[in-house]
Amino acid sequence: MSEDPRLFPGKHFISTVLEALDTKTAMTGDIAQRYLQRAGMAGMIIGIFYLAYFLTVAAFAGSDPHADLAVAGKLIGGLVFGWALVFIYYTKSELLTSNMMVVSIGVYYRKIKSRRGLRVLGMCLLGNFLGGLVIATILHFTSIISGDTQIHMNAAVETKLAYVTEGATGMTDLFFRAILCNFMINLAMLLIYNGFLSDDLAKCLAMVVAVLIFAFLSFEHSVANTVLFTIVGLRSGIDILPALGNVGIALIGNFVGGGVLIGLYYAYANDDSRHVRHRDTVS
Repeated sequence: MSEDPRLFPGKHFISTVLEALDTKTAMTGDIAQRYLQRAGMAGMIIGIFYLAYFLTVAAFAGSDPHADLAVAGKLIGGLVFGWALVFIYYTKSELLTSNMMVVSIGVYYRKIKSRRGLRVLGMCLLGNFLGGLVIATILHFTSIISGDTQIHMNAAVETKLAYVTEGATGMTDLFFRAILCNFMINLAMLLIYNGFLSDDLAKCLAMVVAVLIFAFLSFEHSVANTVLFTIVGLRSGIDILPALGNVGIALIGNFVGGGVLIGLYYAYANDDSRHVRHRDTVS
């Protein structure tokens, strides 16, 4: 007998995620180069759209990151940046932060071992970084990043590095911002994978709004930070150790937000195995 969908409404979501995991697991084996290429494309998309975000903020705020119109710039820029996730999804690219949810669900249902899951995530992080490095290298030879845009990018880097250099208080702030960031990203992916959104426009809006919220509220995304640090570092230099510290803390926070609060939470909430055993025992 099939389970009442009212009791486990996320079964479709789980099965869709596990199907996606099968593809990722296979690609990180014999055709790992193709997986890196997919992950690289995600890094490139993040780089271009994050640059567009800062260009938008600069257009509204001028050279003052604290100008009154900076809020409007962050709002409109967040809407622009939100399309990065749409482009990543529809180009079948591989983004680390959404894969945290996929791998966590796979480990819960024993479809993948933890070591293999870490390989998937590690290769995805490497690919995302390399893709961002390609965009950073290209931008280094252009005049796109200059003037007010460069001021805002440098200010963002200073803020992100300060989380680490300020000590425990700043790092705690960074950690919880990272949790909230990937909670939003994977909440959008939950809406995409659960089967209730069949219209492409609705899927796009879900992804755009999720990224808009994290960008507007200054949550911390490990991949976006990595790409930003790479772009600014190639152009004007960067303090490596705080940057690595930022990415490391953001990675852990992102995993908690996407892998635990979304992935493991919904994996457990839609696990009907205990219910089936209990029902069979009672009957």
